[in-house]
Amino acid sequence: MTAGQVHSAASNGGATRQPAVFFGHGSPMNALGGPFADAWRELGLSVGKPTGVVMVSAHWETRGLGVTAQERPETIHDFGGFPQALHDVQYPAPGSPQLAARVAQLTGAVQTQQWGLDHGTWSVLVHVWPEADVPVVQLSLNRDLTARQHYELARALRPLRDEGVVIAGSGDFVHNLRTWKREPGAEPYGWATSFNEAVKHAFERGDHEALINWVGLAEDAQMSVPTDEHYLPVLYVAAQQEPGEPVAFFNDSIDGGSISMTGVRIG
Repeated sequence: MTAGQVHSAASNGGATRQPAVFFGHGSPMNALGGPFADAWRELGLSVGKPTGVVMVSAHWETRGLGVTAQERPETIHDFGGFPQALHDVQYPAPGSPQLAARVAQLTGAVQTQQWGLDHGTWSVLVHVWPEADVPVVQLSLNRDLTARQHYELARALRPLRDEGVVIAGSGDFVHNLRTWKREPGAEPYGWATSFNEAVKHAFERGDHEALINWVGLAEDAQMSVPTDEHYLPVLYVAAQQEPGEPVAFFNDSIDGGSISMTGVRIG
């Protein structure tokens, strides 16, 4: 099947419009279960089985734009210092060269087999679709782009939702490891709560300008986003939101005082 045939089938009613989803992924240890996995499983049951997923993860940064195009992407354990049980996790979801070609057509991305599924992707999808039977491609974070350019690029992906594809981002609204507290149940910092709520309210208003210009969203915004790789995937999901389209939140909490686990579903 060619990329053109994928598009044609969807245009003829062969696919159901899919939501756009942002996952606050937090620690890779969430792949093994814990308090956030239930909401991810419920999301998968609610969505059903899309024809594919295009995931933008905080953990694939590139110069230029890439999209994974292999039939069988590798499960990448892109971390250290965690238990062997986590390194043993495999998520053998298929790739989709056809979907990769369609993404390349829409965005100009270079198709590559030099990446796979990093933990920003598989640590959540292992719960969303535990059977690993939904094709997944990753779109990289092109570090040559501004926040506005990321948003504009993401708008090019909009047709995919009507072709049965979930557009997803994985990162964290708030991600400050330097201030993270190890003790269970640690109270969130005031600045973390403030920024987390500001992002949610911008989604509720459909105020994408506020999300693009995130530094002005709340006082001490840069404490919540000291580096932007975990925030930028938010823009890929916001860009899918049509005027008046419903938005819902899940796992709405802050872990260790300064890592937001809040997820967003649009549509």
